[in-house]
Amino acid sequence: MTYVIAGGCVDVKDKACLDECPVDCIYEGPRSQYIHPDECVDCGACEPVCPVEAIYFESELPDRWSDFARANAEVFIPLGSPGGASGLPVLAADHPLVAALPAGDPVAGGAR
Repeated sequence: MTYVIAGGCVDVKDKACLDECPVDCIYEGPRSQYIHPDECVDCGACEPVCPVEAIYFESELPDRWSDFARANAEVFIPLGSPGGASGLPVLAADHPLVAALPAGDPVAGGAR
């Protein structure tokens, strides 16, 4: 299990979580941020600082955002595990799930 960034982050990307992550496992995409499941140490430091409450422990994802666990893992297939996001550019593309969401989509935004 790992932490997952869900739909509330799409088109928001506050980035408070980046400063809190002790292992630098949160990567930025064009429309959302993603937690690398192989690099996350499950510390939970990112969850309470997210102003849109978009970060969940994988087993606690709401049903409407359950596909975001897969999206957070699959977005890293082309990248592999670089061992940290610092110094890397924004990911070339968002996961197709995120990319397909229209701006302002109610599935993407909203509180828990």
